Amino acid sequence: MHLKLFPSKARMLRFAPIMRTALLIAVASLLCTCARQPSLLEEVKTLGELRVVTRNSPITYYIGPAGPDGPDYELARSFAEQLGVKLKLIEADRFGDLLTEVRLGRAHIAAAGLTVTPERARLVDFGPAYQEVSQHLVYRRGGKRPRTIADLVGKRIEVVANSSYVESLLAARREVPGLNWIENPSADAGELLNRVENGEADYTIVDSNIFSVFQRFHPELLVAFDFSTSDSLAWAFQRRSEHSLIDAAGAHLAGMRASGDLAHLMDRYYGHRESFDYAGTRKFIRDYKSMLPQYRALFEAAGKRADIDWRLIAAVGYQESHWNPVAESPKGALGMMMLTADTAVLMNVEDRSDAVQSITAGSKYLWRMRKRIARLAPGIAEPDLTWMALAAYNMGYGHLLDARRIARLNGGNPDRWVDIKRALPLLMERRWYEQTRWGYARGHETRVYVRNIRNYYDILVWLTEGRDAWRQPEPDQDVPARTAGSGPAPAAAVINRS
Repeated sequence: MHLKLFPSKARMLRFAPIMRTALLIAVASLLCTCARQPSLLEEVKTLGELRVVTRNSPITYYIGPAGPDGPDYELARSFAEQLGVKLKLIEADRFGDLLTEVRLGRAHIAAAGLTVTPERARLVDFGPAYQEVSQHLVYRRGGKRPRTIADLVGKRIEVVANSSYVESLLAARREVPGLNWIENPSADAGELLNRVENGEADYTIVDSNIFSVFQRFHPELLVAFDFSTSDSLAWAFQRRSEHSLIDAAGAHLAGMRASGDLAHLMDRYYGHRESFDYAGTRKFIRDYKSMLPQYRALFEAAGKRADIDWRLIAAVGYQESHWNPVAESPKGALGMMMLTADTAVLMNVEDRSDAVQSITAGSKYLWRMRKRIARLAPGIAEPDLTWMALAAYNMGYGHLLDARRIARLNGGNPDRWVDIKRALPLLMERRWYEQTRWGYARGHETRVYVRNIRNYYDILVWLTEGRDAWRQPEPDQDVPARTAGSGPAPAAAVINRS
């Protein structure tokens, strides 16, 4: 028998269309199975939530009187809103967990004041910087100030484990081989600053933005020198071949920078910490212990009636009179809250030197200012509304309106405190106040007035709540998720010896 191993040419031509169709189906099937994987940005939008891992800290995220707060939280919330998704926070117990959560894909972003370093850049991708900081070496006032890294040899240096400070110390050890330090995995920068103040450690290293916050609570601490300058803080992302989420975050940040929203955000958290008065802060803390107890109940009662945090009213009282019920200004203002004669008549005060009447009237007057400004410009958000009310309390409502006009003339936003405080000193310049209705005002004094009250308020919150001021959520507020399997942080510190 003769077997045909190959079909005839005619038969091949007859089956060619069928073969072409089968080939097309096979290619299509192959393309379907090899379809493009969704980008990270698409995954976020499909999921409907942006997962952000962060740390509880005054410079990142915390629960404030009105709910979640903090610079990184505000940035993340704004980005999630732009993407049209919900923000889901994951709170890391340990600093070292932040990058792990991103690398494992359990979080899309790590947002916790992270410094961009070469070592970290090998593990994750970073977005554009949103803040520049320096690394401060901090010591206690009264101790010998170290001038060089060599002066640190033989001293107890304690830093946060897995932080950028460890990388700085490792680099410094190449120049000073005898340099040793302790890496604490369970403490944060605030706790280590407290250890230095209490003499439990000689030095620590913290970022300049952290120190600007905590210096008011630890006035005995000073900066010896900077380990580094101009370090960039940025968000960390999982390393991928595509950068859709990073690009979207970069575009959002660029938009905030162009609109002034980023400057406004940074001013809200750091603007009133531009200067530090050591003597004034120490006196305030002493007066808090010796003088405030006899008036605290009055401030608390006034706060409830006016729906204002009593500590803010107490801060105003301290700025006005240092809690002296019979204080008198050269211009005739009198009492704990320094009421003028006209204001006393308006608020039905019979005796301005009576602490009860003064605190009650002052808090009610501040409440009126806030309500009046809110009716004028409903778009003003807190805490800007309160800072403007304080300015009006000090200089008068009319002058605040003039400052708003100048802010607008300068291309600023009159509904933002950051632009108002820039306009206030211009009320002292003829070329500006001649364009206003109410004329000259000592705007620089008002700017300092509000800044001081904000500082006093921050210290009062710290003194009355301590670390709980940034840790404890209200009962009706959502508690962010914890890092998976994190549990209690280990107590043992690691001694890094050369």
